[in-house]
Amino acid sequence: MTRTLITNGTVVSATGAIAHDVLVEDEKVVALLAPGTQGITADTTVDATGTYVVPGGIDAHTHMELPFGGTFSSDTFETGTRAAAYGGTTTIIDFAVQTAGNDVRESLDTWYGKAEGECAVDYAFHMIIGGVDDASLKLMGDLVAEGITSFKLFMAYPGVFYSDDGQILRAMQRAAELGALISMHAENGIAIDVLAEQAAARGETAPIHHGITRPARLEGEATHRAIQLALVAGAPVYFVHLSSSEALAEVVRARAEGHNVFAETCPQYLYLTLEDHLGAPGEDGFEGAKYVCSSPLRSKHEHHHRDLWRGLRTNDLAIVATDHCPFCFKDQKELGRDDFRLIPNGIGGVEHRMDLVYQGVVTGELSLARWVETCATTPARMFGMYPKKGVIAPGSDADIVLYDPQARTTISAATHHMAMDYSAYEGFEIAGGVRTVMSRGTVVVDRGQYLGTKGHGRFVPRGLSSYLR
Repeated sequence: MTRTLITNGTVVSATGAIAHDVLVEDEKVVALLAPGTQGITADTTVDATGTYVVPGGIDAHTHMELPFGGTFSSDTFETGTRAAAYGGTTTIIDFAVQTAGNDVRESLDTWYGKAEGECAVDYAFHMIIGGVDDASLKLMGDLVAEGITSFKLFMAYPGVFYSDDGQILRAMQRAAELGALISMHAENGIAIDVLAEQAAARGETAPIHHGITRPARLEGEATHRAIQLALVAGAPVYFVHLSSSEALAEVVRARAEGHNVFAETCPQYLYLTLEDHLGAPGEDGFEGAKYVCSSPLRSKHEHHHRDLWRGLRTNDLAIVATDHCPFCFKDQKELGRDDFRLIPNGIGGVEHRMDLVYQGVVTGELSLARWVETCATTPARMFGMYPKKGVIAPGSDADIVLYDPQARTTISAATHHMAMDYSAYEGFEIAGGVRTVMSRGTVVVDRGQYLGTKGHGRFVPRGLSSYLR
């Protein structure tokens, strides 16, 4: 048995901050102690003076090694989880992918094979159901039994992942039977494809047209439609990567009526804008491909940033995830140089989520407790990992981050650890920073030095969501 005592820090939970010492035995937290409690012996003592002691972050939306547009997202489970550790995230939930015509069981086993023995931190899976039919609906029950309790559907990407309203309704009905959670990519993909085809026919092929042809109204419309289908099915629904005021308004309305409707947003929708697609002055405009993601970035001339921060404060937006889906600019984003429709959709951010959301604490948008809640505690509760994850409490996994509010860093591709040749947040100055990261009691990062090992991370079977009623 190995005992570690973390002393002199301020423990932050979803309910507030208090000075506590934390005692860890092997992989678990065993006690929260009054500062300076006498008679405690430990093999290692960690001085956390001046830091916040917070539960390790949970990124509930990542795409490692995702096949997309003739290429793969550039982070493997090894590189992506190492980068996550550097940023204070100690658990990811990635998406296993089933496309129409493929077997759900075989598709999931492929993702198990990609991740097993590779990860620096713990991991779990959602299941993308890209082909809703009798076989996939039946297998949903088997997956819930083995700890995969959430299923993603797409209202976008016709011919790839798209499900029509009838398929969505059937999957929601099945989820309601199982107590599972449907995660929804809500954009009207049929209408978007028409707009994109029309733009290309006019010669409007630059990256900014990716965002222009995916208007916020079509995210709002799809969000409304998915909510109505969920109410008919008696199922909960969780909206991924919500990006717009229009979509948020639909979620707010449903939640005010007491429905099981939840949503996440991502750092890119809090900080980046449609206008970033234009690139810097004097460039040819294609540098803006670095910012192509779906849902797209929204215009700085509207009120999306303001409304999304407010949604985080009011809990209408429950979680900040990343939709980490990195592609290098060279050789990957460049696939769409002549046609924005061919640019791989995705932005990398798993390393910077905790820092970027913490800036909301610095600017007064969020409280310390809400920072921890949106980045760690709520993801654990929403996706069936609480109290094993998402909290520092006796019996929980010792996933612990020492966060130094006095640190100052600048985000740059030159120093990040993701397998990307650029950063969408290049030059962002960050107040605060991760000092030490423990994953199940093992220090994996300390003062910028990586101490972890490939294969340390374990698969986490999940229970049902704590929020369903």
